[in-house]
Amino acid sequence: MPFNHLLLALAVVAVWGSNFVVIKWGLAEFPPFTLAMLRFAASALPWVLLVKRPVTPLWRLAAFGVLLGCGQFGLLFLAMKGSISPGLASLVVQSQVFITVGVAAWLHQERVRPGQWLAALLVLAGMGWIGWQGHQHAGDATVRGVLTVLGAAACWACANLVARGAGRVDALAFMVWSSLFAVPPLIGLACWIDGPQAVVNSMAHASLGAWAVVAWQALGNTLFGYGAWNWLLARHPASVVAPSALLVPVFGFTSSALVLGEALPAWKLGAATLVMAGMGLNLWVARRN
Repeated sequence: MPFNHLLLALAVVAVWGSNFVVIKWGLAEFPPFTLAMLRFAASALPWVLLVKRPVTPLWRLAAFGVLLGCGQFGLLFLAMKGSISPGLASLVVQSQVFITVGVAAWLHQERVRPGQWLAALLVLAGMGWIGWQGHQHAGDATVRGVLTVLGAAACWACANLVARGAGRVDALAFMVWSSLFAVPPLIGLACWIDGPQAVVNSMAHASLGAWAVVAWQALGNTLFGYGAWNWLLARHPASVVAPSALLVPVFGFTSSALVLGEALPAWKLGAATLVMAGMGLNLWVARRN
């Protein structure tokens, strides 16, 4: 990978990792599904008027948008509203790598290699450790929080498979148009779970900083992050690009510790080591075959 492409990959994972701190700031003023709704509305409008629709069926755009918007980010925001710390959320959501492998194996009869089973066990051990220790340390994570983020990871994994089926389409256009389909169900979920009054009040009284969070979620994290990542994947083998994602929890933990003062005790670092070792082993096995 050329040096400038490597820098682009590092910029993406830095944005994705530090974004967990930004999410925490946004959740201080917006309820979870309201923040998700605003994020995807800003990712779609007015850009759908400027970007040509990608050559892929509407159902694929809708499926990806709903899985990413309502599933991945709706559930992630819900968990981060008091049920899991930003650093741990950045780590747990990376389990999508193994869920993607498992779903692909089930749907497409893709072979899962012995080394990948061992990698999955390491990740499961790390997740179990997080759930147990987080329960003992109030404020770090609850079992419900870990399970909710795992649900978000499962939705991300399914979204990955939907996007993979689209082939080499315009990555930016795919994100813009799929975001449009996430908005209507997110409005419904925001009214149902957050409550209509909370939705209206939060938007009416949000500070300039809160709206900056929405803009960053849409432009920095969604359009730049996913657009650049898919651009890299279209030009380099996944085995070359994917290892960069191992740095997302590093940026997540570091930014949360520096900005929010999240503690990094030995148990948290140990769990992170298990999970990242599992992800690293999975990538190593995939590259060898």
